[in-house]
Amino acid sequence: MTADPRRDIFFVSNSVDELGGVTSWSHQMARLFTGRGHRVHVIGVTDPEVVQELGELPYPTSTLYDVHPPRVGPARGIRGRLDLAERRRRAERAAGMREQAAKLSVLFRAARPGAVVIVTQVWAMEWVKLADTSGATVIGMSHESFAYSRVTSRFGRVRRHYRDVDRMLTLTREDADLWIRQGLDNASFMPNPIPFMPEVPSPRTAKVVVSVGRLTDQKGIDMLLDTWAEVAPRHPDWRLRIYGSGEDEEILRKQCTSLGLDGSVEWMGATADVPGALRGGSVFVLSSRGEGFPLAVMEAMAAALPCAAFDCAPGVHEIVRDGEDGLLAARGNTGELARRLDTLMSDKGLRDRMGEAARVNIQRYSTDEIVRRWEQLFVFLER
Repeated sequence: MTADPRRDIFFVSNSVDELGGVTSWSHQMARLFTGRGHRVHVIGVTDPEVVQELGELPYPTSTLYDVHPPRVGPARGIRGRLDLAERRRRAERAAGMREQAAKLSVLFRAARPGAVVIVTQVWAMEWVKLADTSGATVIGMSHESFAYSRVTSRFGRVRRHYRDVDRMLTLTREDADLWIRQGLDNASFMPNPIPFMPEVPSPRTAKVVVSVGRLTDQKGIDMLLDTWAEVAPRHPDWRLRIYGSGEDEEILRKQCTSLGLDGSVEWMGATADVPGALRGGSVFVLSSRGEGFPLAVMEAMAAALPCAAFDCAPGVHEIVRDGEDGLLAARGNTGELARRLDTLMSDKGLRDRMGEAARVNIQRYSTDEIVRRWEQLFVFLER
């Protein structure tokens, strides 16, 4: 056991600076741990296609590959196994993985006793498994709900690659229990901390509903537009303000036009000032098909906005107390989400009560509390 409570902590992710919640979380935790005196290093496997601006960082970052590793598919049947080109790509990829994993081994071996390796995404775990992690605690994380993971290729990889780590962490107890039933007896949970706690909350005076998130299928902006098509005629003086960018932007804008919503929907693009975006609204809406422990909802509640959200993951109904600080609708039920929005948009007194309750309730995920829980976990796993 280490006498010095300060540790070497490595975050290993798909990339250092890809756009998305996992990256935001990783750098938030890296800053918090650095502030506590730990020595932090953030490592990515490859460079992303879409970069998130991170600003100046108080800790080093590294990326293993200069170019993306060769993509290979599963070898199905005799023909797949005999495909010489595919076999060559597989051999090149395997050799490259060993070469890059050796870089990780050098970093891990140079760490002080009590080092911790936090693998934030299961794809990155494929390289960590090939590295020398002897003497270090290895924690593997899944930042999405069990249900959402189950319909993706990540489900099998989590079961395969996280089975032998020191701890597999989900974001809620409910999801951890589901993974335990899959045979991962090392599963537990750790919620996200509040990304920020603005000194000045939203006054909730503007007739604006705010959405913040990538314009991708997961975030369900198509369902949000269908929802807004039901709400907007009843509230012609309200606007839906959508912050974010992504691969589906063009098709979503066409959908908006076809629904006749161009006069009430504002496409704001990506923003580096989320607190400012939230202060300009009175209600927050989450329309995702799947989530883990959504940072955007936490940010909105910290800004004193009541949320109307699809109950698409255990993390959502753990954060939002339905009827107290927000209103939940069944996942994918746009009519129900429209009714929840209508309720909040029609009643300023209700918006104010729920918004104030949201700002108070979300403080149970304060950064001090979550960092304390992480440090307790480090000590427990080192025994």
